[in-house]
Amino acid sequence: MEGDTFSSMSDGTQVDAKVLQTFQKSLLQVQDILDQNRVLINEINRNHESRIPDNLSRNVGLIRELNNNVRRVVDLYTDLSTSVMRSVESTSEGESRSNGKSNPKRIRSG
Repeated sequence: MEGDTFSSMSDGTQVDAKVLQTFQKSLLQVQDILDQNRVLINEINRNHESRIPDNLSRNVGLIRELNNNVRRVVDLYTDLSTSVMRSVESTSEGESRSNGKSNPKRIRSG
């Protein structure tokens, strides 16, 4: 099914199946990280409420892990956004060429 496309946007834009697979994979990764963050936050809160020095010290590492996870989520969303934009741009270019509506940019001379 590689190369299959189907309309999924309200404006009729064709979306590549590979892009959708990437989109789904990225969203699953994001969800896994967010689930990990929920567990980390709960543990951080319990450690903070306990006021036990060892638990409070452990929070430093847990907070670092939480921050790294947030960075990973941002990176995944950035990569995902770039991938979708490239797909939409290449699909739009392909449609304009196939419709004979190629619009080359004109350079104005001064």
